[in-house]
Amino acid sequence: MGSLNEKLPNQLFINNEFVNAKSKKMLTVRNPKDNSLVADDIPIAGAEDIDAAVAAAEAAFPAWKKMTPDERRKILLKLADLVDENTEYLSSLSRLTLGSPFEAFGKFESAMCSKAFKYYAGWIDKLAGQSFPAEDGFMKIVRNEPLGVTAGICPWNGPLATIGQKAAPALAAGNCFILKPSEKTPLAALALGGLIHQAGFPPGVFQVLSGDGSTGALLASHMRIRGVSFTGSIPTGKKILEMSAKSNLKRVALELGGKSPAVVFDDCNLDNAVTWCVNALAANTGQVCFAATLVYVQEGIYPKFIEAYKAKLLEKTKGVGDPEDPSTQLGPLVDEAQFGRVSGFIERGHQQGKLLMGGKRVGDKGFFIEPTIFTDVKQDAEIRTQEIFGPVSVIATFKEEDEIIKRCNDSEYGLMAGVFTQDINRALRVASEFESGMSCINCMSMAHMQVPFGGSKQSGIGREMGESGIKEFTERKTILINMTY
Repeated sequence: MGSLNEKLPNQLFINNEFVNAKSKKMLTVRNPKDNSLVADDIPIAGAEDIDAAVAAAEAAFPAWKKMTPDERRKILLKLADLVDENTEYLSSLSRLTLGSPFEAFGKFESAMCSKAFKYYAGWIDKLAGQSFPAEDGFMKIVRNEPLGVTAGICPWNGPLATIGQKAAPALAAGNCFILKPSEKTPLAALALGGLIHQAGFPPGVFQVLSGDGSTGALLASHMRIRGVSFTGSIPTGKKILEMSAKSNLKRVALELGGKSPAVVFDDCNLDNAVTWCVNALAANTGQVCFAATLVYVQEGIYPKFIEAYKAKLLEKTKGVGDPEDPSTQLGPLVDEAQFGRVSGFIERGHQQGKLLMGGKRVGDKGFFIEPTIFTDVKQDAEIRTQEIFGPVSVIATFKEEDEIIKRCNDSEYGLMAGVFTQDINRALRVASEFESGMSCINCMSMAHMQVPFGGSKQSGIGREMGESGIKEFTERKTILINMTY
């Protein structure tokens, strides 16, 4: 497909063609390992560009939704294969501005993208409706129909995986789809246009528009876009809901922030609990919405747990380094703004608790930071209640089950929670009591394509993945048949 020795992708992909943006505004992206310039000519799609993409999608929609399941499935599976064939190149484009090492994160993330297209290709002829008896004289049928023109606004921390999570179900359901990548990590999405064309998507069905927040706002408020899926911050999610309400009441799905607690009981398998909790903090340098940033440990096992947790996290710290090095486990934070945000939380955290380890910058260039642990933090402290989005954890003790459930649920977030115990009754009881969209037992911070992914409270609206993911992009239509004559 390409290599980093070639010119980086810097055009919009509209109606199966790479085109220059009508807007002359450009994005600048930098490499977080040294803050060097990667590109300063990434287009910001404006109103004319979005209108052109929407018009192309509207023209393509009637034929796409009527395409036979076998034909549509073949196209989605071909794209999945092309993503797999080009995984190193696509991941290298993401790594340039995200800083995620290939072996530790990039390979997994690319595989999640292709897996989504394979999974939802299988759903194309299985999106069954319902029928109800006609004893009252009327046959009742419920159909799942595509919305029409839809859009996905992806986050910077999972630029490839979230393409699959949003585009694959939308396209499988018969919608046309406009992809808007994050302004921080746009390159892999822009390169995807060539694969979209090669896979056989008709013009207008799957398009890519780079841009900043202004581009996302235009998509969210567009009168002819019928659905938008967004992953990102709570404040931006609220703005998208507001834009939908003020425009055409388009369908909105939101996957927002998290402050995910892991609860470790005395009877857990210690090594298993420590391993999962550490990995769930260190993945992608803590820049994961469902990272285990709160760890509650029952008093009896706390001394052993904290010793093992600290030791394993110190090993991860030794793996902080250049994301181009295959041995690197933790790359830099995504950019200067994120580095400043995380550093600010750590600096203020010194007044809110005890710094057990980490908290310092690594090296004198780039945005590398040590994994960090705070203890003795009050329930209402900022570092306990706010999403930091970096490798910073708060560890606390607890005595009783009822107490810790209350403390975990004392949050405006509700994305994920985990419990570690060998008592199956307790495990199911606690997992059920968590006020979260997802609960884990003896594991943490996981996502599986077959089951819904999403949060409760302010962590989001709607679900991705599984049957729920494709139904987010459908309209349920009731058909009533008079059988009385």
